[in-house]
Amino acid sequence: MGTQLEEYFDFLAVDDIRLKGHRLGIESVLDEYLHHAQTPEQIAERYPTLRIDQIYATILYYHLNKPLVETYLKTWLDDARVARVQQQLNPSAAVLRIRQLKAEKHRAHHLIA
Repeated sequence: MGTQLEEYFDFLAVDDIRLKGHRLGIESVLDEYLHHAQTPEQIAERYPTLRIDQIYATILYYHLNKPLVETYLKTWLDDARVARVQQQLNPSAAVLRIRQLKAEKHRAHHLIA
């Protein structure tokens, strides 16, 4: 008997569907497929820990559940945008230090020039 499509995924939350046995969410595979026009084989090269059947299962799940998955992807993109803004407004100490080092290097370069 064949594998049920849902057996390829861990449904952790409404906004968190991962490929079973991976920390990778379906959004990673679908972003490559939908927004970067990557074939399943190209996606497998990008994510070598995934099996080709997992990639095809993700794409099939998308096509069979398009309205649901498109809402999922929109939520994921919105959350990612909010997180980026928060990171820019509240950078970590490491990011602040890197910015400081870049500014010092830039000033030193202009003093020499």
